[in-house]
Amino acid sequence: MAEPSRHRSLYKPVGSPPWKETFRQGCLERMRNSRDRLLNKYRQAGGSMPAGAQKTLLVQEVMEEEWNALQSVESWPEALAQLEEPMDLAVLEEIQQELIDQEQSIISEYEKSLQFDEECLSIMLAEWEANPLICPVCTKYNLRVTSGVVVCQCGLYLPSHSPELTEQKLRACLEDSVNEHSACCPHTPAFSITEGTEEKPSLLMSCPVSLPGDPVVRAG
Repeated sequence: MAEPSRHRSLYKPVGSPPWKETFRQGCLERMRNSRDRLLNKYRQAGGSMPAGAQKTLLVQEVMEEEWNALQSVESWPEALAQLEEPMDLAVLEEIQQELIDQEQSIISEYEKSLQFDEECLSIMLAEWEANPLICPVCTKYNLRVTSGVVVCQCGLYLPSHSPELTEQKLRACLEDSVNEHSACCPHTPAFSITEGTEEKPSLLMSCPVSLPGDPVVRAG
């Protein structure tokens, strides 16, 4: 919470009771719409809340932005002219705490999503290590590599550039690609086969939150 003196400068006593709910709802809606901005700040902070008395990332900005927007409405300046401190500060503190709770809820939801993706990645790697090579495209059937041709019951058919390609070599290639991706991104990658009239099919690894991926196995 900012010091009272900062509140006095930012939020001059300019209210009557009706402004409270309008301001509150506007702040909550603005925070919901600022989810991406909040998570960007969270990632920039290294995936942790900043130290300090306030311990928030976006609450103060949201309150200031909504207050300025509220004061710009022509019908409000005359109505916002009567509320006195300390009621003014009590109202703002109440709204600020609600925004802090919402901010922490958004971050908690994001952290749970990351944890789920990490668990899925660990399961995928464990299955590759303990079981026959699972097709990374359908994640259901086993891959077979015969004379350098990669095939799967799901319909995958990928002639590689190397007739010496084996399941062990393909497994190592897939694991290296996944591990390299996980070193810089917590999300689970997906695999697909690229097809075109000019380019030969390739096994492509991509991430839903990153730029298009690179081929893992390319046809010969």
